[in-house]
Amino acid sequence: MLLGGRVAIVTGGGRGIGRAIAHQLASAGAAVVLAARTTAEIDQVAAEIQAAGGRAFPVTADLTYEADCQKIVQAARKSFGAIDIVVNNAAIYGPVQPIEKFSAQDWDEVLAVNLRAPMLLAKLVLPEMYARGSGSILNISTVGAKAAFALSAAYTASKAGLIGLTRVLAAEGARKGVRVNALCPGPVTETKMSQDLRREFSAYLGSGGDEGLQRMIEGILQGRPQTAEEIASAALFLVSDQARAITGQTLNVDGGMAFY
Repeated sequence: MLLGGRVAIVTGGGRGIGRAIAHQLASAGAAVVLAARTTAEIDQVAAEIQAAGGRAFPVTADLTYEADCQKIVQAARKSFGAIDIVVNNAAIYGPVQPIEKFSAQDWDEVLAVNLRAPMLLAKLVLPEMYARGSGSILNISTVGAKAAFALSAAYTASKAGLIGLTRVLAAEGARKGVRVNALCPGPVTETKMSQDLRREFSAYLGSGGDEGLQRMIEGILQGRPQTAEEIASAALFLVSDQARAITGQTLNVDGGMAFY
């Protein structure tokens, strides 16, 4: 199998894109450690994977805490052994507010989950990957980090920073056998985050959030949103040996929404 014998950590693995990635990695043979704050969600995904004959272990964790990042890595090693793959998918958007109304506390929380946690997890797994001479880290950014939208300062800044972190880690790990890449999904309207944001934008702007989303979708070359499964398929490719010559790259999976 494509990922037979590999061990993967997927943060935010309880729903949406993270859930789809976890299922695809497990289907390809990886043992998957699912991390998220909502216990019921990751328990459900782990049960689904196990029912399909795969291996999965759920870890309830809050990525704003360094100790919880350590907890995830320790659980992965205890459950399955050495860690081969880390998918930094977990993210929060923060309040839909212009920057002059954005609190420092909200800013810090968004950056802690979206940028600081991926750094901490990389820090924890890279020594063993370097010692082994192999490993893959995949960071889930967003097309919004390349084509920014209003009312998203903390989210956009954190995801743009994640692209920068991806490049630095790739530069540091390339001669040590470790690949680091990023994905930039376009709008995935089926996710809870997307649905919540439509309501929040509507409330803030006093207009239908669906109208703004539709205008965005019409600007995509393919004229449609992306699906969680499409993002997961790209993720599976990038963490597998089929992409062994690819590192330091940021792949748009956005139907042609951005061109760089």
